[in-house]
Amino acid sequence: MKIKILGTRGEIEESSRYHKNHSGILVDNQLLLDLGEKAFLKYRPKWIFITHLHPDHAYFVRRKKEEQPSTQAQIYAPELPLVKSSVRILDKQIAVGGYTIIPIPTHHSKLVKSQAYLIKKGKQSFLYTGDLVWINKEFHPLFDHVDLVITEASFIRKGGMIRRDEKTHEIFGHNGVPNLIDLFKKYTKNILFVHFGSWFYQNPKAAKKKLMEMGKEKEVRALVGYDGQEIEISKLKKV
Repeated sequence: MKIKILGTRGEIEESSRYHKNHSGILVDNQLLLDLGEKAFLKYRPKWIFITHLHPDHAYFVRRKKEEQPSTQAQIYAPELPLVKSSVRILDKQIAVGGYTIIPIPTHHSKLVKSQAYLIKKGKQSFLYTGDLVWINKEFHPLFDHVDLVITEASFIRKGGMIRRDEKTHEIFGHNGVPNLIDLFKKYTKNILFVHFGSWFYQNPKAAKKKLMEMGKEKEVRALVGYDGQEIEISKLKKV
Protein backbone atom coordinates (compact mmCIF):
# COMPACT_ATOMS: atom_id res chain seq x y z
CA MET A 1 0.00 0.00 0.00
CA LYS A 2 1.15 3.49 -0.81
CA ILE A 3 0.15 6.23 1.61
CA LYS A 4 0.13 9.93 0.80
CA ILE A 5 -0.22 12.41 3.65
CA LEU A 6 -2.47 15.23 2.47
CA GLY A 7 -2.77 17.23 5.70
CA THR A 8 -0.99 17.44 9.06
CA ARG A 9 -2.42 20.55 10.75
CA GLY A 10 -4.71 20.42 13.76
CA GLU A 11 -7.59 22.84 14.32
CA ILE A 12 -5.27 25.77 15.00
CA GLU A 13 -4.39 29.06 13.32
CA GLU A 14 -0.69 28.32 12.92
CA SER A 15 0.50 26.81 9.66
CA SER A 16 3.64 26.42 7.57
CA ARG A 17 4.53 25.42 4.04
CA TYR A 18 4.57 21.67 4.73
CA HIS A 19 2.01 21.67 7.53
CA LYS A 20 -0.83 23.71 6.10
CA ASN A 21 -3.76 21.39 5.36
CA HIS A 22 -6.09 19.77 7.85
CA SER A 23 -6.32 16.00 8.23
CA GLY A 24 -6.29 13.65 5.28
CA ILE A 25 -4.57 10.36 4.39
CA LEU A 26 -4.80 8.97 0.84
CA VAL A 27 -4.24 5.25 0.27
CA ASP A 28 -3.36 3.99 -3.22
CA ASN A 29 -5.40 6.87 -4.69
CA GLN A 30 -8.52 4.94 -3.70
CA LEU A 31 -9.20 5.29 0.02
CA LEU A 32 -9.27 8.63 1.83
CA LEU A 33 -9.06 8.70 5.61
CA ASP A 34 -10.52 11.96 6.88
CA LEU A 35 -11.60 14.88 4.72
CA GLY A 36 -10.22 17.96 6.42
CA GLU A 37 -10.07 19.99 3.22
CA LYS A 38 -12.55 20.18 0.36
CA ALA A 39 -9.57 20.27 -2.00
CA PHE A 40 -8.80 16.62 -1.17
CA LEU A 41 -11.73 15.59 -3.34
CA LYS A 42 -9.64 16.41 -6.42
CA TYR A 43 -7.95 13.02 -5.95
CA ARG A 44 -11.32 11.37 -6.63
CA PRO A 45 -11.16 8.64 -3.98
CA LYS A 46 -13.64 5.80 -4.26
CA TRP A 47 -14.25 5.51 -0.52
CA ILE A 48 -13.87 8.01 2.34
CA PHE A 49 -13.62 7.04 6.00
CA ILE A 50 -13.97 9.79 8.59
CA THR A 51 -12.71 9.29 12.15
CA HIS A 52 -15.05 11.85 13.72
CA LEU A 53 -17.21 14.78 12.72
CA HIS A 54 -15.00 17.69 13.73
CA PRO A 55 -14.38 20.21 10.94
CA ASP A 56 -10.62 19.61 10.68
CA HIS A 57 -11.45 15.99 9.84
CA ALA A 58 -14.70 16.59 7.95
CA TYR A 59 -14.67 20.01 6.29
CA PHE A 60 -18.39 19.94 5.54
CA VAL A 61 -19.50 20.19 9.19
CA ARG A 62 -18.02 23.61 9.91
CA ARG A 63 -20.39 25.72 12.01
CA LYS A 64 -22.83 27.78 9.92
CA LYS A 65 -21.19 26.44 6.75
CA GLU A 66 -22.41 22.86 6.63
CA GLU A 67 -22.72 21.54 3.12
CA GLN A 68 -23.26 18.41 1.09
CA PRO A 69 -19.83 16.91 0.22
CA SER A 70 -19.40 17.21 -3.55
CA THR A 71 -18.17 13.71 -4.35
CA GLN A 72 -19.34 10.44 -5.86
CA ALA A 73 -17.32 8.53 -3.28
CA GLN A 74 -19.12 6.64 -0.56
CA ILE A 75 -18.44 8.34 2.78
CA TYR A 76 -18.41 6.41 6.06
CA ALA A 77 -18.31 7.84 9.60
CA PRO A 78 -19.09 6.80 13.20
CA GLU A 79 -22.36 8.77 13.06
CA LEU A 80 -24.41 10.88 10.66
CA PRO A 81 -23.79 14.63 10.26
CA LEU A 82 -26.62 17.14 10.70
CA VAL A 83 -26.35 18.20 7.07
CA LYS A 84 -28.24 15.98 4.65
CA SER A 85 -25.71 13.78 2.90
CA SER A 86 -24.95 10.28 1.66
CA VAL A 87 -22.75 9.55 4.67
CA ARG A 88 -23.24 6.04 6.07
CA ILE A 89 -22.54 4.84 9.58
CA LEU A 90 -19.76 2.26 9.74
CA ASP A 91 -19.71 0.19 12.91
CA LYS A 92 -18.43 -3.16 11.66
CA GLN A 93 -15.76 -4.60 9.40
CA ILE A 94 -16.24 -4.23 5.66
CA ALA A 95 -14.32 -5.14 2.51
CA VAL A 96 -13.96 -2.70 -0.40
CA GLY A 97 -11.70 -2.89 -3.44
CA GLY A 98 -9.44 -5.57 -1.98
CA TYR A 99 -9.07 -3.76 1.37
CA THR A 100 -10.39 -4.84 4.73
CA ILE A 101 -11.53 -1.88 6.84
CA ILE A 102 -12.02 -2.41 10.57
CA PRO A 103 -13.47 0.48 12.63
CA ILE A 104 -12.19 0.59 16.22
CA PRO A 105 -14.02 2.77 18.80
CA THR A 106 -11.84 5.45 20.39
CA HIS A 107 -12.06 8.03 23.17
CA HIS A 108 -11.66 11.64 22.04
CA SER A 109 -14.75 13.87 22.31
CA LYS A 110 -17.81 13.83 24.53
CA LEU A 111 -19.87 15.56 21.84
CA VAL A 112 -19.17 13.38 18.79
CA LYS A 113 -18.40 9.69 18.30
CA SER A 114 -14.92 8.74 17.12
CA GLN A 115 -13.20 5.68 15.77
CA ALA A 116 -9.86 4.60 14.37
CA TYR A 117 -9.50 2.54 11.20
CA LEU A 118 -7.39 -0.56 10.74
CA ILE A 119 -6.64 -0.96 7.05
CA LYS A 120 -5.48 -4.32 5.68
CA LYS A 121 -4.52 -5.44 2.20
CA GLY A 122 -2.76 -8.76 1.72
CA LYS A 123 -0.05 -9.02 4.35
CA GLN A 124 0.18 -5.26 4.85
CA SER A 125 -1.68 -3.28 7.52
CA PHE A 126 -1.74 0.06 9.28
CA LEU A 127 -3.81 1.83 11.92
CA TYR A 128 -5.03 5.41 11.58
CA THR A 129 -6.33 6.78 14.87
CA GLY A 130 -7.48 10.35 14.21
CA ASP A 131 -7.56 12.42 17.42
CA LEU A 132 -7.11 10.23 20.45
CA VAL A 133 -7.13 9.91 24.21
CA TRP A 134 -7.38 6.13 24.50
CA ILE A 135 -8.47 2.86 22.89
CA ASN A 136 -10.02 0.27 25.17
CA LYS A 137 -7.72 -2.70 25.81
CA GLU A 138 -10.25 -5.16 24.41
CA PHE A 139 -9.49 -3.78 20.94
CA HIS A 140 -5.70 -3.80 21.19
CA PRO A 141 -5.28 -7.33 19.76
CA LEU A 142 -6.81 -6.08 16.51
CA PHE A 143 -3.78 -3.92 15.73
CA ASP A 144 -1.06 -6.18 17.08
CA HIS A 145 1.88 -6.41 14.64
CA VAL A 146 0.70 -3.67 12.29
CA ASP A 147 3.31 -2.25 9.92
CA LEU A 148 2.50 1.34 10.85
CA VAL A 149 0.44 3.44 13.25
CA ILE A 150 -0.57 6.94 12.17
CA THR A 151 -1.62 9.03 15.15
CA GLU A 152 -1.81 12.61 16.36
CA ALA A 153 0.68 15.03 17.91
CA SER A 154 -1.51 17.82 19.26
CA PHE A 155 0.51 17.93 22.51
CA ILE A 156 4.16 17.05 23.04
CA ARG A 157 3.88 17.03 26.83
CA LYS A 158 3.11 13.87 28.77
CA GLY A 159 -0.59 13.67 29.58
CA GLY A 160 -1.56 15.96 26.72
CA MET A 161 -4.85 17.65 27.47
CA ILE A 162 -7.26 15.15 28.98
CA ARG A 163 -10.44 16.08 30.82
CA ARG A 164 -13.14 14.07 32.57
CA ASP A 165 -16.86 14.69 32.43
CA GLU A 166 -18.14 15.36 35.96
CA LYS A 167 -21.33 13.37 35.45
CA THR A 168 -20.34 10.45 33.24
CA HIS A 169 -16.64 10.36 34.25
CA GLU A 170 -15.85 9.84 30.57
CA ILE A 171 -12.42 11.09 29.49
CA PHE A 172 -12.03 13.33 26.45
CA GLY A 173 -9.43 15.50 24.74
CA HIS A 174 -5.99 14.64 23.32
CA ASN A 175 -3.31 12.44 24.83
CA GLY A 176 0.34 13.45 24.81
CA VAL A 177 2.94 12.12 22.38
CA PRO A 178 4.85 10.22 25.11
CA ASN A 179 1.66 8.41 26.12
CA LEU A 180 0.78 7.53 22.54
CA ILE A 181 4.25 6.11 21.94
CA ASP A 182 3.89 3.99 25.08
CA LEU A 183 0.49 2.77 23.87
CA PHE A 184 1.56 1.74 20.37
CA LYS A 185 5.19 0.64 20.79
CA LYS A 186 3.93 -2.81 21.83
CA TYR A 187 2.24 -3.30 18.48
CA THR A 188 4.46 -1.69 15.83
CA LYS A 189 7.97 -0.48 15.06
CA ASN A 190 6.75 2.55 13.11
CA ILE A 191 4.68 5.46 14.40
CA LEU A 192 3.88 8.35 12.07
CA PHE A 193 2.79 11.60 13.71
CA VAL A 194 0.37 14.05 12.09
CA HIS A 195 -2.21 16.59 13.33
CA PHE A 196 0.34 18.91 14.93
CA GLY A 197 -0.61 21.42 17.59
CA SER A 198 0.72 24.93 18.21
CA TRP A 199 3.83 23.65 19.98
CA PHE A 200 5.15 22.22 16.70
CA TYR A 201 5.07 25.49 14.78
CA GLN A 202 7.30 27.38 17.24
CA ASN A 203 10.30 25.62 15.69
CA PRO A 204 9.35 22.78 13.28
CA LYS A 205 12.94 21.66 12.78
CA ALA A 206 13.53 21.31 16.53
CA ALA A 207 10.10 19.71 16.98
CA LYS A 208 10.89 17.07 14.37
CA LYS A 209 14.18 16.27 16.07
CA LYS A 210 12.47 15.97 19.45
CA LEU A 211 9.83 13.57 18.12
CA MET A 212 12.46 11.36 16.53
CA GLU A 213 14.52 11.31 19.72
CA MET A 214 11.47 10.39 21.80
CA GLY A 215 10.82 7.45 19.52
CA LYS A 216 14.43 6.31 19.66
CA GLU A 217 14.36 6.38 23.46
CA LYS A 218 11.37 4.04 23.41
CA GLU A 219 12.81 1.83 20.65
CA VAL A 220 10.37 2.73 17.90
CA ARG A 221 10.83 4.64 14.67
CA ALA A 222 9.04 7.98 15.05
CA LEU A 223 8.19 9.46 11.67
CA VAL A 224 7.17 13.10 11.31
CA GLY A 225 4.47 13.58 8.70
CA TYR A 226 4.22 16.53 6.33
CA ASP A 227 1.78 17.58 3.63
CA GLY A 228 2.60 15.69 0.44
CA GLN A 229 4.68 12.97 2.10
CA GLU A 230 4.50 9.51 0.48
CA ILE A 231 5.20 6.25 2.29
CA GLU A 232 5.32 2.73 0.88
CA ILE A 233 4.15 0.28 3.55
CA SER A 234 6.18 -2.59 2.10
CA LYS A 235 9.43 -0.67 2.70
CA LEU A 236 8.88 -0.05 6.40
CA LYS A 237 10.75 -1.93 9.09
CA LYS A 238 8.68 -4.86 10.34
CA VAL A 239 7.84 -5.76 13.93
